Amino acid sequence: MKRAMPFIISGMMKLTIGIATCLLLLCLVLVQQSSTIFNHHNKSVFTADLDEDSCLSRYQSSLYRKTSPYKPSQHLISKLRRYEKLHKRCGPGTEAYKSATEKLGHNHVSNSGDECRYVLCVSPLSGLGLGNRMISMVSMFLYALLTERIMLVDQRSDTSDLFCEPFPGTSWFLPLDSPLMDQLNSFNREYSRCYGTMLKNHCINSTTVPSHLYLYLFHDYGDHDQMFFCEYKQMIIGKVPWLVAKSNQYFVPSLWLIPSFQTKLIKLFPQKDTVFHHLSRYLLHPTNQVWGMVTRSYTAYLSRADERLGIQVRVFEEVTSPPPIKHVMDQIVACTQREKLLPEVDTQGSHEQVTTTEKTSKLKAVLVTSLTSGYSESLKSMYWEHPTSTGEVVVVHQPSQEAYQQSDKKLHNKKTLAEMILLSMADEVVISASSTFGYVAQGMGGLKSWILYEPVNHTVPDPPCGRAISMEPCFHVPPVYGCNGKTGTNTGNMVPFVRHCEDRFLGIKLVQDTS
Repeated sequence: MKRAMPFIISGMMKLTIGIATCLLLLCLVLVQQSSTIFNHHNKSVFTADLDEDSCLSRYQSSLYRKTSPYKPSQHLISKLRRYEKLHKRCGPGTEAYKSATEKLGHNHVSNSGDECRYVLCVSPLSGLGLGNRMISMVSMFLYALLTERIMLVDQRSDTSDLFCEPFPGTSWFLPLDSPLMDQLNSFNREYSRCYGTMLKNHCINSTTVPSHLYLYLFHDYGDHDQMFFCEYKQMIIGKVPWLVAKSNQYFVPSLWLIPSFQTKLIKLFPQKDTVFHHLSRYLLHPTNQVWGMVTRSYTAYLSRADERLGIQVRVFEEVTSPPPIKHVMDQIVACTQREKLLPEVDTQGSHEQVTTTEKTSKLKAVLVTSLTSGYSESLKSMYWEHPTSTGEVVVVHQPSQEAYQQSDKKLHNKKTLAEMILLSMADEVVISASSTFGYVAQGMGGLKSWILYEPVNHTVPDPPCGRAISMEPCFHVPPVYGCNGKTGTNTGNMVPFVRHCEDRFLGIKLVQDTS
């Protein structure tokens, strides 16, 4: 027995060393896989000159989302690298920026091809939802890329609390000492430098170039404002050093209808319905505080699920009863069960099952985003009180219930952004018609959502929902008149890759042309 002890000890040591070696190799494999994910993500659209710690979401998003099947074109990657260099050369604090700012004091300027030109994206300080702000920022950034302008944003809003600085070695915020800062509140449709007003009054032409122009691109813009989307008007606008723009729309589809832009866009986005997907993932990364809200919620409620379904509920119609509104709830259930997104429940008890340790039931997590808790509570009760016909286990989670939209409050917007990001991490999403919140989530996630059609006369529509024709947001109010003055010629009938929206017939959206 004493002679056997050394052999036993030796064997145990070898076993221990073997296990330790296996664990070490496993760790190395995991690290290598993580590095591969990071490097693949980094080589797509991000430059290596950014600080990881200051914006964790930029580098960690790929660990929470499925790998996107939509790869950015090499032309887009090169364009972004060139833009970053331009922004660094012309951005706030540079001599070029100082020179350009001095010209704001002149009524008119002479055009020079060497000048740095800018477009300032301004959001009203109240009354504009975060979804609208995000789709308009992406639209303006694309316009900046196409026209080789520097995009700056108004820092009076909570943008810095929501999003990381997107460009290396510079800032995208208009400095507080800018001559434009004191004028921002006066920029409206009656402003003397409003493009539509100047055009109407014949105050702008190719020889009289103002130092700055105000672009009003809100949903209620007039016919003259809409001339912004005309090729021959862009030639004049292109000479103006400073553009100040306000918008609440995703006007990208109409940029595709400008012939000179379309040529560039086809090279940048060979798959035409990926514009928002690529640009939002490049531009709009949540700050560390918002990202912490996302990761904590995901880890606690979604990470263990076999499948994740996101349901976004926004009720626009006038209602008198408290939520859940019956026909809206009936529509959600009809849509999710009809499309096999959620299992049916057995109200008769014929499928009662007892979970055993031998077989674990499939777990499906449902993330509900809504201003009220009624819809998530109703779903939660339905799947708690009754077994599913498939044996699946359904859990329901809603991160917040804000009661009503509070766009002026920073914490509300942080929660809103966190929920948009969480929705984008789902395997499938169901969104409400005409909701920019839902548009952002599906676009960031690279998902073609199921859209809950707008109810008529407080009844469930038939069918209750339909699959989106693309993951692009809808441009709700495109120009009514084409640039040749004919009705409807600028609403998507000209090209096969711009069609009317599923949830907003007068709206237009980009689709992948399969013709």
